[in-house]
Formats: sequence, C-alpha cells, structure tokens
Amino acid sequence: MEEVNKSQNDVVLEATGITKQFPGVKALSNVDFSLRKGQVHALMGENGAGKSTLMKIITGIYQPDEGEICLRGEKVVFQTPKHALKHKIAMIHQELSPIMDMTVAENVFLGKEFLKGKFIDYRKMNEEAAQLLHKVGMNLPPGILMKHLTVSQMQMVEIAKAISYDAEIIIMDEPSATITEREVENLFAIIESLKSEGRCIVYITHKMDEVFKIADVITVLRDGRYIGTYEAGSIDENQLVVKMVDRELAEIYPKREKHLGEVVLKLEGFSQEGVFEDISFALRKGEILGFSGLIGSGRTEIMNALFGITQSTSGSIYINGEKMEKPTPHKMISQGIGYVTEDRKGNGLVLDMSVYDNIILPSLSKFSSGIGWINRRKSWTVSEDYRTRLNIKTPSLMQSAKQLSGGNQQKIVLAKWLILNPDILIFDEPTRGIDVGAKAEIYKLVAKLADDGKAIIFISSEMPEIMGMSDRVLVFYEGQKKGELAREEATQERIMMYASDLHEGGNENE
Repeated sequence: MEEVNKSQNDVVLEATGITKQFPGVKALSNVDFSLRKGQVHALMGENGAGKSTLMKIITGIYQPDEGEICLRGEKVVFQTPKHALKHKIAMIHQELSPIMDMTVAENVFLGKEFLKGKFIDYRKMNEEAAQLLHKVGMNLPPGILMKHLTVSQMQMVEIAKAISYDAEIIIMDEPSATITEREVENLFAIIESLKSEGRCIVYITHKMDEVFKIADVITVLRDGRYIGTYEAGSIDENQLVVKMVDRELAEIYPKREKHLGEVVLKLEGFSQEGVFEDISFALRKGEILGFSGLIGSGRTEIMNALFGITQSTSGSIYINGEKMEKPTPHKMISQGIGYVTEDRKGNGLVLDMSVYDNIILPSLSKFSSGIGWINRRKSWTVSEDYRTRLNIKTPSLMQSAKQLSGGNQQKIVLAKWLILNPDILIFDEPTRGIDVGAKAEIYKLVAKLADDGKAIIFISSEMPEIMGMSDRVLVFYEGQKKGELAREEATQERIMMYASDLHEGGNENE
C-alpha cells in the first residue's frame, strides 16, 4: 500500500497538529490532514475516531486546542461556519436540519436571498433553485415546503444548497445514508463533475464499496489519532479495515446453525390504506427474518403499525397464536416485543439525558419499589453490566448520550431493550451510520440472540448485510410484499429484481 507523497503541489488546505479535547475525552491528538485541488478525499475511521470533530474544526464549528490550518498557503482561524463559508468551505451534515415550514428555494438560499430593492426576489430565487435541483437530478418544484419531502429528497436539497455556495471545498458527511441507489449514482456523477471543476471533496462514509468507487485518496483516523493517508488504488478493503480498527475482522457475519422453533408472530392481510397492503408472513423462534427493499418500500411503516405507533386499517396480528386487537407500544412491549427504531436520535434516545438514564428508561418498573422509588444500586449494576457486555465506549454512565458516537448511541438503544428481555426483537437499520467494527459487534449480538431462541426481524437497505444475516428474506416494493427467499436463494440480483418489481410475472411466486 502506498502512502501519499505530502510534498505534492496543488494543496488547497492543510491542517497540522490538530488537537481537541472535550471533558473526559481527547477527540483529536496531533492530527494532520490536507486537501488537493480536484481530488475526492475519503475520511475513514470507526465511530469516535474524530472524523466529524476534525471537519467541525475545519468549518469553524469548533476551535482547535492546538495546531493550525492553512488555506491556499495562508494561516487561517475560522471563528464560525459563516466565516468558513466566506472562504468557500461548505459542509453537508449527516444530521439534517431543514426549516420544514419554508420552501425548498428558501432553504437553499437561506441567508443569501436574492433581493429586488428591499424585498426578496422570489421569482429569481425559484429560478436559481430550479437550476440547482436539476443539477442534482431532482425534479422538484422549488416552491414546495420541505415538510412535504422525503428524507431522501431533503438530503439531495442539502447537496444542492452546498453547491449554491460555489464552494471550493465541499465536505460530505454520510451523504448516501438516506438516499436511494439511483440517487447514489447521481450523487457520484455530481461529485465527478465538481472534481473536474477543480473542487475538493471530503467524503465521509462507512460504506466500503462507495469509498473504492469514488475516492482518490483515503485518510484513516483511529481513536483521535492520524494513522495515514493512502492512494485509493494501493489499499484493499481488508487492509483498510485493519487500519481503522487495529485488528482483523475475519468473519464479519457470524456463522450459525439455524434451529427454528414454533411460530411466535404471524401477520395476515395486514394493511394500512395508502401505505401498505395485504402483508402476510410468519416469524419463528430462533429465526432472523430479513426485510429488504428500496427506501420508500414500506418496511418501516409495516413495523410501526405492528408495534402500534400507527394504526392498521385491516388484517390480523397473532402473537404466540393469540390475536392482538388494537396494538399499542405499551401493549406490544408487555407481549414481549422490542423495537429498535431506525431513527435512534429522534425516537430511540433522549439525547440530553445520561447513558444511565437512557438505558433504564423503558424498564423503570423493574427497578422501582411499590411506592415509586428507584433502586439506584440495582439499576446502576445492571446498566454497568450492559455497558460492559455491549462494549459501550463512554467515560461514565453519567455522560450525556449526545456526546457519544453513533455506534455507541446505537448500543445504548440495544441495551435498553435487552434489559426487558423481549422474545421478539425488531431491528430497523441497526447499523446505519456506524463503523465496520461496531457493525461486527452488532451482527454478533443479533446472531447470539437468535441462537438463544429470540425471534428477530432485521430491516436493512444494505444488500450484503441482508444476505449475510438473514435466514429468510422478504422483499418489499411500494408497500407490497413481492418476494420471499430462503438464505441460499437470496442473491443480490434476485433481491433487486423483486425490490424493483422487475421479476417475471409481477407476483411473489416464480
């Protein structure tokens, strides 16, 4: 593998010796990073490696404790993100924060509106927004409110917004996490176009296949330290993983023998008008049942209705043979069902609360006396046990959940459900936005739960993950179940045919 020669010309930005410390955590220690004109630079590392912290320093969100940044050969200190934007540095954040009651055009040009005298020139703004949307392959009316868009569409609007700044350096933090395969292809075309214009792209992702498709160079951080920068063509996936996690991951998907028991969950003709229709399947004890499909295929919506977050309009749910009437989350939890939701920050955690409080929140009754007092010693001991078992990296159980990496936040969500010891567990995109090392730990945990007789529904948009983890795969398209495949039948080609509704005959029977 070949390290990049740091004496190359065309250096646009160079950060040297960057160090940043937060209470109890040294996020970055003497890190170097440089960007060159017309390159896609992938920034890789496990959750908590310091990637986002480094980018927030470069964009003026944080100030470094030590080190310096040079832009086009001159030392700079960015006091605010607005200051960085003036120097043509823009960042597309992993966590989107659009203003929902404003239009697409207003969001794109927020803070830099077109004026006609003292008034906003909406016609000009909409025209310019339409051109930017076309450039990112979106056929959206610029006057539509953001709240009417899907998460996928919002992500593409954020990309259009970054392009609108005419930025020379564009930082993309997990830009493909919520967009479709077709939109990913379009995103890569946009990146190639920006690259040809001489712009620098920083691309942060946990998807290995994307890195080797789009990156020219790769920088690896580990535990806040700089490991190295490599030409993309000189390092393979296994070498990159070892650099990131400092250990071999021989088998990322655990090998397991399938021992299926009785049916514990059954849906018949389950429908929600206008969302999904006629969903039927059975889940057995000890089984991992994969749910595959493109974004918008209805997988999450089916689980929300099953769990009682939303209401179905027809069909039946049976748990251990008993029909459930009008499910609610409280009722389903009491029936032994746990639901690890897709949006861990919005639905899975109370971010301002501590790790400890988040872990025990759903199971307070297990730790309380009849008069409502919490047995702190017992609840603390159990929380520490799950912190150890799941390898949650936190300086203390009293650390705020929002200060932890995505992978560790996901482990907190898992811990709070595992304390309840449910018989049926629903995992919706459990590894989205987390690194390869944390993924391997979660796969091992899910496999162990199935081996212990738990029944698992495993929803994922990542094809290798579905094929590597599932005993059986159900494939969905636009709210309908289109295919069912045994593990040995579940090839990428067959899953995609069902997911795109291109299979012969247009129904789930071949």
